[in-house]
Amino acid sequence: MSGSAEGQFVTLGLGEEVFAVSVAFVREILDYQSPFAIPEGPDYLLGLTDVRGRGTPTIDLRLKLGLPRAAPTATTRILVLDVPLADRVLSLGLVADRVIEVVSIATDQIETAPDIGVPWRSEYIQGVVRRETSAGKGGFVVLFDLPRLLTSQDAAVLSQAA
Repeated sequence: MSGSAEGQFVTLGLGEEVFAVSVAFVREILDYQSPFAIPEGPDYLLGLTDVRGRGTPTIDLRLKLGLPRAAPTATTRILVLDVPLADRVLSLGLVADRVIEVVSIATDQIETAPDIGVPWRSEYIQGVVRRETSAGKGGFVVLFDLPRLLTSQDAAVLSQAA
């Protein structure tokens, strides 16, 4: 048994792709509800979601990553996250097609992010982990680097929305 550290991650699906965020950032997971629209925001900003009496800016992760928009289904969820930025912690809702499970990932399983061959920008990616799917096929889980997913411009827009 190696002495590598393990982290806990919530895995989520967008279409056929599987992503993960550290459980340290996840405050709660909600059933999907339509956010209250905010005029003149970026297209990926769906609006505000009422989270325990507070308006929480909510983004469509598909649109943020440049994937096509998808209509919400019975499995669509909002992950309420507390994302550490340089000067504060931003509460944020991320809409995902589905939440899959919480997994433990050893740091030595995490490979560096590829520079090419993925449809989203690699600076958002902390790394990738090989995984076996239930169908026995190999695949990857993409680990988000949440603070880098939000540019300083995004953070400013989302902070104003809150």
